[in-house]
Amino acid sequence: MSVVCDICGKTAKKASKLSFSHKHNVYRQMPNLQPVKIVLANGTVKRAKVCTSCIRKGNFTKAV
Repeated sequence: MSVVCDICGKTAKKASKLSFSHKHNVYRQMPNLQPVKIVLANGTVKRAKVCTSCIRKGNFTKAV
């Protein structure tokens, strides 16, 4: 399962958390992806994983 936005290409980032004993715990911050039906340039409808920042910006046209 890919964790990439189909519109902007946003991927997971590495992050680290510092505990009280000064140990670095490395984890991944995942983008908030939602399944959305979009209309491509040639008029076909495709189901895509889109991040919520692209949904709010309106970087694509939704299919009805």
